[in-house]
Amino acid sequence: MNTASGAPNLPNQGPPRDGLPSYGEFARLVYRTAILSDPWLNGVERFRIRGVILAESDAHRLREAAERVAYLHQELAAIVRTHPELLDQFFSLTPFQRSMWLASGGHWHGIARVDLFICEDGTIRACEMNSDTPSGEAEAVIVNRLLHPFHPGTVDPNCDLEASFLEMLMDSHRADRQASGENPEKAPRTVAIIYPTDLPEDLSMVALYRTWLEDRGLRVILGSPFNITVDNRDRVLVLGEPVDIIIRHYKTDWWGEREPIWRGQPEFPDADPLDEQLLPLLAAHAARRVTIVNPFGAVVVQNKLAMALMWEMRHLFSPRAQVWIEELIPQTTRLTSVNVKSLKRSEWVLKSVYGCEGDSVFCGAFLKEREWRSALTAALPRHWVLQRFFKVAPNEDRMLTNYGVYVIGGRSHGFYTRLSAAGTDYTALTAPTFVTTGG
Repeated sequence: MNTASGAPNLPNQGPPRDGLPSYGEFARLVYRTAILSDPWLNGVERFRIRGVILAESDAHRLREAAERVAYLHQELAAIVRTHPELLDQFFSLTPFQRSMWLASGGHWHGIARVDLFICEDGTIRACEMNSDTPSGEAEAVIVNRLLHPFHPGTVDPNCDLEASFLEMLMDSHRADRQASGENPEKAPRTVAIIYPTDLPEDLSMVALYRTWLEDRGLRVILGSPFNITVDNRDRVLVLGEPVDIIIRHYKTDWWGEREPIWRGQPEFPDADPLDEQLLPLLAAHAARRVTIVNPFGAVVVQNKLAMALMWEMRHLFSPRAQVWIEELIPQTTRLTSVNVKSLKRSEWVLKSVYGCEGDSVFCGAFLKEREWRSALTAALPRHWVLQRFFKVAPNEDRMLTNYGVYVIGGRSHGFYTRLSAAGTDYTALTAPTFVTTGG
């Protein structure tokens, strides 16, 4: 992680303001957690100390919207299971992506994060749901815990995230054991967290999960997909040790074939699927010999073509879901389905189907015409969607607020809130989120 160690001239080192600690004091609290270690990023403050305060009514609306978005994706998963031709005709899945979906039996959900915005007209829109490898849990839980004492008259909406996450893991394991005919009450002993060990971005989340699990008496093994094997008793091993549960924080599109998304883009040097690790793992998961959270069915649900399917094939959804699609999901369409020359730049956002958290997103309203047309021309259409632009209501500092709402087992359980100066500003400030106790 890129921290500003030893920088003497960092801002906000003065006395507390409005009853809040100085940023230097806050940074010292962060370092003491031994989980978060990056209060500065590239020499710039990464957090806002002053919390985002939600009225209970607004918090309820956001929680409800997140649960409804998760439900829409659950209906979508059921639709794709009923109409397997969509895997080729709509999603254009690669052979190994198809294998992930089929082996999952349609299961995709453990924990997700729905990114919501309150618009200028008061409505709520969901720009995406990260159902594959949702992150930010460490920031959401720890920063809230550190700064809640400085926000009297509020409640911390993230205080039960740990208990809810662990309960979901245990419930998932019990369900798998019952499906395999084994004693569902036999508790798991070893959990592996599988993540891209060469990338530092989510180490704080991995450390948080490890702390939670070890506090429950579970043994935790950290590793990458390359550390996975299966022994002669068909047990899944990580670094040679049998495991009961795998927390998968390695993106589904990285397990399978990696394809260029731009015209003229060089092939990935590691484009081949991780077949030696993936296929035995899929077989073990299908046989319920190991519990995987999140399941590999996220390969379909995480794909932004899922939101395009909601709009282009709404008739396949229940009447209630059709209403929620129009209310919450911005109009989304496949790039292959439109005449790009007729698109009005200010009305659309271009997104790659497996990009997440600002990766490969081009918001026409914040681009010059030349930049917008260049992106449209270079994009390989089957890897991209277009989403209708919506105007977000700025906060008191003229910042745009992204309310990331965690959904665990279909229920909302906390907020990960980020503030940015514009729709294309991905160096957002993370802010603690609290809810007023007065309604």
